[in-house]
Amino acid sequence: MFLEKKKIIIAIDGYAATGKSSQAKLLANFFNYTYIDSGAMYRAVTYYALHQNPKGEINFHLLLSSLGNIKIHFEYTDEGQQTFLNGKNISKNIRSVGVDNQVSNVASNADIRYFLVAQQKIMGIKKEIIMDGRDIGTVVFPSAECKFFLTASPEIRAKRRYDEQLKTGIKNSYKEVLQNVIIRDYQDTTREITPLKKAKDATAIDVSDLSLDEVFQILKTKIISKLKN
Repeated sequence: MFLEKKKIIIAIDGYAATGKSSQAKLLANFFNYTYIDSGAMYRAVTYYALHQNPKGEINFHLLLSSLGNIKIHFEYTDEGQQTFLNGKNISKNIRSVGVDNQVSNVASNADIRYFLVAQQKIMGIKKEIIMDGRDIGTVVFPSAECKFFLTASPEIRAKRRYDEQLKTGIKNSYKEVLQNVIIRDYQDTTREITPLKKAKDATAIDVSDLSLDEVFQILKTKIISKLKN
């Protein structure tokens, strides 16, 4: 069967809160591929940095000198894939507003990106992975066989992020979430180091008016077509 014979890398890039992670998880389960949440890796480093300083600020000199002490791995539990930092489950911690407000600054640092991209490339050596992020199809895996770029209006993305946070017990106002999304978009697209942009060979999908399942069906169909050819 074609699903078993051909091994590829699937890259899903796009703006914050477009459902990249949700789609990647669904696709990984359907195709029996390994899912790698690159965004969670940057959030884990940000969380680590914020806790290096009692004031909750990031000291980049201290952070860069400590990168060798950062160990990130993923585990599957009854609650789905969980992110661990130095053995501690920080899956909920890395979705806080504090991390939201600083993760783009951390992700803009060239040394930190080099540190994490090197790890991500190793994860893709044997292929059969799905990775989502900002630069997966352009930098991490420019030769990925299947690339997607998801987008949606800031207001719709903010509403989705707001609803997600409520479910996890994070009580931020919609206005705060929208402001964070807008700022994050600007930071992601204007940073000097590997800014967010669509790979030339990526399939762009505006998910604004599409349900989770509708987007999944579009992605699944295109992946199956790639696996057959």
